[in-house]
Amino acid sequence: MITTNQRKFLRRQLTAIGAAIIVGALPPAAVRADDASKPSQPPARWVDGITLSAQIDVGVTVNPSDPTDDKNFGRLFDDKTNEVLLNHLIITAQRPIDSTSKGYDFGFKFQGMYGSDSRYTHFLHEFENVTHDLNQLDVVEANVQVHAPWFTDGGVDIKAGQYVTMEGAETIDSTTNIFYSHSYIFNFGIPFKHTGLLAVLHANPMFDLYAGIDSGVNTTLGGGDNNDEPAFHGGIGLNLLDGKLITLATTHIGPENATGALPNGLNANSQIRYLNDITTVWKATDKLTLISDLNYIHDDALNVGKAATGYGGALYGSYNLNDVFSPAIRFEVWRDEDGAFVAQSGNNVDFVRFEEGRPTLSGRTVGGGRTTYGAITFGVNIKPGLTIPHLASVVLRPEIRYDASLNDTKPFNDSKDNDMVTVAVDAVICF
Repeated sequence: MITTNQRKFLRRQLTAIGAAIIVGALPPAAVRADDASKPSQPPARWVDGITLSAQIDVGVTVNPSDPTDDKNFGRLFDDKTNEVLLNHLIITAQRPIDSTSKGYDFGFKFQGMYGSDSRYTHFLHEFENVTHDLNQLDVVEANVQVHAPWFTDGGVDIKAGQYVTMEGAETIDSTTNIFYSHSYIFNFGIPFKHTGLLAVLHANPMFDLYAGIDSGVNTTLGGGDNNDEPAFHGGIGLNLLDGKLITLATTHIGPENATGALPNGLNANSQIRYLNDITTVWKATDKLTLISDLNYIHDDALNVGKAATGYGGALYGSYNLNDVFSPAIRFEVWRDEDGAFVAQSGNNVDFVRFEEGRPTLSGRTVGGGRTTYGAITFGVNIKPGLTIPHLASVVLRPEIRYDASLNDTKPFNDSKDNDMVTVAVDAVICF
């Protein structure tokens, strides 16, 4: 258990780091590549490029304070205290496109998920009412893709259907994350998924331009949207130092509040939410990878009909010590300026109900108030290289995390504490 003096030291460090992130004193450092698993050469036949894969993520988060509501405040996928979770079983069928092709190439991706993570990732009105149990069904992606040799030598990639957001350094897919737990940015500062059309123009080897239109944050079309207006999703990507430095600066702009849910007769279609993110990945050496994620969001009416703002950043470092051990660290600070974003869902349905503008059902679905959140996470990725059939790919991710309110609010542990310690581990197995 962390002592009082140790807690004070950690909070002082978080406050200093937070000030540096917010004023931009620290350099950015990490971006997630979109669909990194693209073939270097196209297969001889189109059908030969189709792959089928699966992954399982099982984890547990121990909170020594043992809150009576059994919740780790400020968390989504690892929100349950002292309980083993089937976070997800994901099955993926896909045929990735070859973005380097000088001609046309066609592909698709379908990714379905079952597990406790699905409580938070639903497209609105899609599988959300199949069950209200802890483990639920969800469609993560369902889209078609085309590469076309248009406009530039690099051509254009087009994706239509349902797909994950471009924003952020972390993903729903656990195999592309360093840690089991997620940052405040991932949980509350970016979308999860979209339904629409997204195009990427490969202007030259160093510069990509993204632009698309969709129905909004975590929404489908028609009755699956929470208002009547579309949204814009776009940005720019930079590929520098022969691929060792990658930056993706993105924005998502559109109305996200539910029709009829705002007070004072406000029209949800005219109240805009801006979600902005800059993620950079720097492969500093063959063993050391540094990542930064800078985030700013603003909603015209989310704060009971008034504007709400959130901003902050996260810094990551990961070092491949050898083929088995890769220690890592994450520092993060995120400011919920108006107390409108960071919250705890008291049951399995309130997160989606809030997105739809419906009243929540649990008395322990609570916000954290106007708070500056800080966290330090220490972890290690362990690849034991087991020779047991179907377990050769297993990765273990133990971590210890310290969260704190840097302005002395008390959002943690039944809304009684200004900090929280958790110890967690998960196992990811790929087939």
